[in-house]
Amino acid sequence: MEKKRLVQIVVPAVILIIIASIWWTKSSNSKSKPPVDDSWPPLEITTVDLEEIKGKGLPVMISFGSESCIPCRQMAPALEKIYGEMRGKAVIHYMDVWKYPDAGRVFPLQVIPTQFFFTANGEPYRPSEELAEKIPFIMYKTKDPDEHIFTAHEGGLTVDQMRAILIDMGVTQ
Repeated sequence: MEKKRLVQIVVPAVILIIIASIWWTKSSNSKSKPPVDDSWPPLEITTVDLEEIKGKGLPVMISFGSESCIPCRQMAPALEKIYGEMRGKAVIHYMDVWKYPDAGRVFPLQVIPTQFFFTANGEPYRPSEELAEKIPFIMYKTKDPDEHIFTAHEGGLTVDQMRAILIDMGVTQ
């Protein structure tokens, strides 16, 4: 009789402890994650409104590539990492040029992956001499009156290279 009474008390107590520990674990995990800011522009875009993007007052990197491009796929994890790292400090976008071929026509896009860079004031980025020695950039200018209109890098970039470019553009860590 005493054994039955003990089981009637212990079993519900153990179940209650298990439920409480599951609830505590879930609630502590959700508190440690930062809230998702749905208002921040997504990494992947389907159209390019260059004036709107440059109007955010932050350095900008727009990367053009494709899921079917091997170097683009190799660069994708680095792009995702830098997007998360620089969220709120720089505007980072990616566009798949095979899915949206008309969207990138405003840019002098010749190969993929290619990235275009703009400073926080919306001007084409001009890399420091030190960085330009390490990472090759293409400076696009108009023929008349020889105005700098785009700064690009053709090929893949690593997280460290992207970070160095964004820091050179004025992003603070």
